[in-house]
Amino acid sequence: MTGPGDRAADPAGTPTGDAAEHSAEKSAGSLAGDPAGDPVAAVAHLTPATWEKANRRLVRKALAEFAHERLLVPRPLGDGRYAVRSDDGTVEYRFTATVMSLDHWHIGEITRHRTTGEALPLDALDLVVEMRGSLGLTDEILPVYLEEISSTLASLAYKLTRRTAGADELAKAGFQEIEAAMTEGHPCFVANSGRIGYGIDDHHRYAPEAAAPVRLIWLAAHRDHCVFSCSGDIDYDRLTRGELGEETLARFAGTLTGLGLDMTDYLLLPVHPWQWWNKLSVTFAAAVATRRLVCLGPGDDDYLPQQSVRTFFNAGAPSKHYVKTALSVLNMGFMRGLSALYMEATPAINDWLAGLLRDDEVFRATRLTIIRERAAAGYRDRLYESATRPHSPYRKMLAALWRESPVAGLEPGRRLATMASLLHVDEAGQSFAAALIEQSGLPPEVWLRRYLDAYLTPLLHAFYAYGLAFMPHGENVILVLDGGAVERVIFKDIAEEIVVMDPDTDLPPGVRRIRAEVPEDMRLLSIFTDVFDCFLRFLNAILATGGVLGEEAFWRTVAECAADYRRSAPHLAERFRRHDLFAETFALSCLNRLQLRDNRQMVDLADPSAALQTAGDLVNPIARYAPPA
Repeated sequence: MTGPGDRAADPAGTPTGDAAEHSAEKSAGSLAGDPAGDPVAAVAHLTPATWEKANRRLVRKALAEFAHERLLVPRPLGDGRYAVRSDDGTVEYRFTATVMSLDHWHIGEITRHRTTGEALPLDALDLVVEMRGSLGLTDEILPVYLEEISSTLASLAYKLTRRTAGADELAKAGFQEIEAAMTEGHPCFVANSGRIGYGIDDHHRYAPEAAAPVRLIWLAAHRDHCVFSCSGDIDYDRLTRGELGEETLARFAGTLTGLGLDMTDYLLLPVHPWQWWNKLSVTFAAAVATRRLVCLGPGDDDYLPQQSVRTFFNAGAPSKHYVKTALSVLNMGFMRGLSALYMEATPAINDWLAGLLRDDEVFRATRLTIIRERAAAGYRDRLYESATRPHSPYRKMLAALWRESPVAGLEPGRRLATMASLLHVDEAGQSFAAALIEQSGLPPEVWLRRYLDAYLTPLLHAFYAYGLAFMPHGENVILVLDGGAVERVIFKDIAEEIVVMDPDTDLPPGVRRIRAEVPEDMRLLSIFTDVFDCFLRFLNAILATGGVLGEEAFWRTVAECAADYRRSAPHLAERFRRHDLFAETFALSCLNRLQLRDNRQMVDLADPSAALQTAGDLVNPIARYAPPA
């Protein structure tokens, strides 16, 4: 059985059999009620009521995050009320707000009106145009950013029409049910669901919130044009047998034999269905025509797309690998491709880090683990490589990696949840984090400390002991829950995200790609920005405004966790002094400013620190709790 996003194809990519009939029906508009095939059903979520609700939420977030990044400067009106005027002074937004730690704007009621008094509806697209000068949007960037805002609104409207479990019910739910129920996306980025390239039918097929099963399409790629690498504990044959099974492998071999080709001359590559239909079958048409690439059709396993959009969880066999695929879709400042050459070192990087965690007593005590990216494969098109620079999207169209599943190593009675869920608030205003705290039976400060011991302590140790930084945002961290309490965490997305900033940290030759020269005064932003400002700032606001845990208690608990780690490692005293986690202030590094400046390529991957956009300083919320020197 094929999933909603699958189309059976012959080796050349032409739909056959049921798929051809399906395609004809779709083109005739006869798939009534199927949101991926009926043009009316596809936009059923776009109604005046849901559009108004989505706009209200996104305008609130835009005002809050643009004010946080000091792109907009709200004018106080007294009694907790503020105002922001458009660039030309003709439109004004008025709102109630509480300014919390780290200049976090918790915004309540909002009104928009002309300065002459006429009331206007809230509209996130209008807000961007009205504030384009303040936001620094150029004529080139503005229309693309508006498209990303529109797509984010449409995605939010879709989520608002879905019937998802409330926070209390979700706190008892399974891993993938929690994953599909997330509505917020990245907490900092305003345009966080751009997915430019997806049509509305693709949204229904492939968006994580749609939770529709997907069958990946498999290609045979000639070995002369491929790279494959793997961890020491696996090889290509064991990987493909474990992922596909003997029956499917025999079917694929038969397809190649029927074309007069030999399976041993090819490597098997899974691809995102969207990528095949929209990119590979056209952009790599020469490779398909000359049999350097052969389409074998869909595999037999049903996968669920994750919050990262291009990564898939095996729904039918949860202990099998995640599969991460190349996807030439623009989302949050990057084309979400995968470089075949870049993937080559991925397993070695993961093996090195897994060994570091295994051999270090602090990491072992926190029980931090990673889910390794055990194998990677990619197709290298010599023509496009000769015509492009190293980080060109044309070099990132056909690659895949296989990542361990966290399910295989799960202890009895434990559950998994994406860390992004800690920032989830349901339609009734109830937070998932509060529901977990209640379920755990622990006092909120004790629950928070257990979470920080599992999450923050290993991040601090990685930084101070090795100059190693992760990208530990909500989508990259998986929580292991014992009841409602966080017992340990699992980090993922390793090879593309980690960086070693300390030149003294010894790295094997195959791993040295992850070393980067980062200015000394910017290194601690890997904690201050990525952890404090981009995650804990939001968790603090949710717990404080929900009456669960006050701001003072929240940040005091964070400080105690940090101080306890510092006391436990006196041999790192000089590093603590040089990179003071209890400094009075730290630089405000701004993610939206990056996207507003260049929403096609936010950061030069060859020199990521050079791209940072800062806007003054933030008061460090744990400075007041600094322990004695």
